Amino acid sequence: MRTLVSVLFFLAIFSCAAAYDPLDPNGNITVKWDIMSWTPDGYVAAVTVNNFQMYRHIMSPGWTLGWTWARREVIWAAVGAEATEQGDCSRFKGNVPHCCKKTPTFVDLLPGVPYNQQFTNCCKGGVLSAWGQDPSTAVSSFQLSVGSAGTTNRTVRLPRNFTLLGPGTGYTCGKARIVPPTIFLTSAGRRRTQALMTWNVTCSYSQLQARKYPSCCVSLSSFYNSTIVHCPSCTCGCQDKRNCIHDSKMLSVVEDDAKRKGNGLPLLQCTRHMCPVRVHWHVMLNYKEYWRVKVSITNFNYQMNYTHWTLVMQHPNFNNVTQVFSFDYKPLIAYSSINDTGMFYGMKFFNDRLVQAGEFGFVQSEMLLQKDKNTFTLREGWAFPRKVYFNGDECQFPPPDVYPFLPNSAQKILLSFSALISLFFFLFIAI
Repeated sequence: MRTLVSVLFFLAIFSCAAAYDPLDPNGNITVKWDIMSWTPDGYVAAVTVNNFQMYRHIMSPGWTLGWTWARREVIWAAVGAEATEQGDCSRFKGNVPHCCKKTPTFVDLLPGVPYNQQFTNCCKGGVLSAWGQDPSTAVSSFQLSVGSAGTTNRTVRLPRNFTLLGPGTGYTCGKARIVPPTIFLTSAGRRRTQALMTWNVTCSYSQLQARKYPSCCVSLSSFYNSTIVHCPSCTCGCQDKRNCIHDSKMLSVVEDDAKRKGNGLPLLQCTRHMCPVRVHWHVMLNYKEYWRVKVSITNFNYQMNYTHWTLVMQHPNFNNVTQVFSFDYKPLIAYSSINDTGMFYGMKFFNDRLVQAGEFGFVQSEMLLQKDKNTFTLREGWAFPRKVYFNGDECQFPPPDVYPFLPNSAQKILLSFSALISLFFFLFIAI
């Protein structure tokens, strides 16, 4: 019995750790339901999807939200979003509901829909920015008119079994919980109103649940060593080697074949690592008081343009970033911040677009960092980042024992120079 309890405790801890993101421990997607008014057979609710994740976007084709009704509720009308299926509405005569499914699934409307179908913060194709990049575009809302439901706070029943695709798997949603009603301010800010009833659903992301393999990898190089440390072989899995593209001229043929098969797999350039994205860190130069680094991001996916991507790196010297240069002719925003542990600093890059694989499928930047004389060293891999995240997902590093090492001769020269200085000092004292 004690062994069984220990195993269950271990599994519980492991499952929590899988969903815990040390980079963004408080990041989640919160779905809020505000009942705004009662109707003869139900209520009108405003549903808001907030992306509180600091670095992970909801990219095209956007979010998909689903749930299970507690009773036989139906959706008479929807504004700002639509159900993917209407379901069986044969029991209704005359006025047919928008959706009669027990388990409805909703998606955001596309930009450009008629004005009478729009709702506040809707119609972006389900694309949400990360909260850390732009809070104003990290929210999406729509309105539902629900029938065959409760008409008071005591008779309404909360939906259950919420699911969220963003756009792929990886999100796990908890139970709907009643919270204090949302307070609204009028445009002039002089009058406060509130929802009749509010409940929240919190959805957390797990990279392990989203995919079996990482989605990006890191390669390393330096000016003091001719070795280029590539991403490890099959970092992102090699099961798709048959579908990768060796020659861009064959792209149309492979793309047509993929559409016929309907497998929905990404079209990747054939590489040793088979990752959609590679981040390369190159130590360029070492000055007396500064050192320079170049960071390059390459997109190997022929079917994916990364819009509003983020790159987060952790390194002890990022508290002394002096200047950032952009070489891709697009706006690049970067800033550093210390994490909760106080041990590492993170550099966050934001950009508009990382285009699909090909001639222009990469961006790169240089950083000039001021040295901290108490910590700076080029020995034992100190000059390389500790962790790298692309769009919120942690990238796979090469093994530490293959990092570009500082040649022993360089250390000998430094030691000899120090010994020479000491010798001159003692000779001067003797004289």
